[in-house]
Amino acid sequence: MREFENPDHWDSAARHYEKTAHPFTAQFAQAALARVPLTHKSRVLDVAAGTGALALAAARTGAHVLATDFSPGMVARIAAAGLPNIEAQVMDGQALALPDGGFDAVFSIFGVIMFPNWRKGLSEMARVTRPGGCGVVATWQDQGAATFLLLGQVRRKLFPEREGLTMPAAVQALSIPEDFARELVAAGFGDPQIDQVTFDYKLDMQALAEPDTLFGMSPDWTSLNELEKSEVVAEVRKMAGDRPVLPVPSTALIGTARR
Repeated sequence: MREFENPDHWDSAARHYEKTAHPFTAQFAQAALARVPLTHKSRVLDVAAGTGALALAAARTGAHVLATDFSPGMVARIAAAGLPNIEAQVMDGQALALPDGGFDAVFSIFGVIMFPNWRKGLSEMARVTRPGGCGVVATWQDQGAATFLLLGQVRRKLFPEREGLTMPAAVQALSIPEDFARELVAAGFGDPQIDQVTFDYKLDMQALAEPDTLFGMSPDWTSLNELEKSEVVAEVRKMAGDRPVLPVPSTALIGTARR
């Protein structure tokens, strides 16, 4: 089992993820929401919701939202928001304990792409979407995003002979829009539209004072020795120059399809 497939990993990372990753992924969640008109009558499902970037934003539209994740720690962070029209449950997105066709819109923002059986995750999303409803999936393109992307770029420059982080199978399989569209159709959706969306991850250079906290979720960091880590930090400072914030352009593909 790879680390990101273990719920214990995400339980321990939930608060850190909520503080660091959630504000960034929320931008992509808003871009995904903009593709599906919701009303106070809409029934929305967020699969592999993390700390709820999509689910909480959808709930604020007035829609009725169910957020699911296999990590109890992540689910607890969503529940802590205390919104009356959102429910959060621990659930495996590869085998949703939900009836067929129960939701008007089903989202997974960088969630289903982490599943060992991501095709099953996509087909489960289609199964629980009502006929005429929408499915929306976001995946990273190329080498990921934010600190993962930055760290990979720096490692390839400093240590070209070292093998880097292997992206999840779904990220590799869905990184070409035509392939992404075909997989959505194979899962049971129709009329897929794939859009490329880029936002800057804004790295506060003060965070480099604690690089283990900044990069610690990535095997690309934990596999380095202390000297190599110091070289990475020095290279990132060099990239930033005298700027207090280093932008890291990060690109996602957002696939929207009908059931």
